[in-house]
Parts: sequence; structure tokens; C-alpha cells
Amino acid sequence: MDNIFGNAIPFMSKVLDFVWQRQEAINNNLSNVETPNYKAQYVTFEDAIRREMEKVGNRERSDYAKSIGNLTSQYHEIQGHRERLDGNTVDATDEMIEMTRNSYQYQYMLSVINQDITRFRTVLRGN
Repeated sequence: MDNIFGNAIPFMSKVLDFVWQRQEAINNNLSNVETPNYKAQYVTFEDAIRREMEKVGNRERSDYAKSIGNLTSQYHEIQGHRERLDGNTVDATDEMIEMTRNSYQYQYMLSVINQDITRFRTVLRGN
């Protein structure tokens, strides 16, 4: 049975998962700011989303649902950060900025999902 919300809610839910994974990577970087030889990491998922959606093209809605389910994030080592004498590449200031940006992304996605659910409720009630 198709999802009554179409693909929007499952897609946004998957994006929320990815944003949460990005937050975990940021938290891990901050936790290891004093760990010798620790290399800062980040999570990407935007390219994976673009590739999956391009693969599906203009096919059936169920094909999009399958693609959404197949999406995975990727962990990368941050390149270009200065390495300290102890080999650590975490820049706490940059991580705090990313944490703030990521928090806004998460809040925005929750807001969009809530708006969709509110519209659905309004339709069901007939208001």
C-alpha cells in the first residue's frame, strides 16, 4: 500500500536521519578535539540524494519510494584543515559553526514535516 503522504514525508524523514548523522559526526569531532592524531570527519548525503533522484527520473511514485529507502550517507575525513603538532585536525570554532547550521537544518525539516501533517489533518477534518 502506498504511503498516504506520498513520498514527501518519507523523504524528509530520511533527510532528518542524515542531518542527525551529521550532528553525531560533529559531536564526535568536538569530543575528540584533544585526541592526538584524530582526523575530523563530516557526513554528506546531498550528492547521494541527487544521484538517486536522477536515476529514477520521471518514473512511478513507487520507484521514488525505493530510491528513498536506498539512500545512504557517507563519512569523509575533512581535508584542508590545519593539522596541529599532535596530528589532530579538529577546529572547534568551525565545528561549533557547523553544529549551529546543522541544528537550523534539523529544525527547518521538522517544521516542514509538521506543516505537511497539519495540512493533512485540516483536509481530514474538512476545515
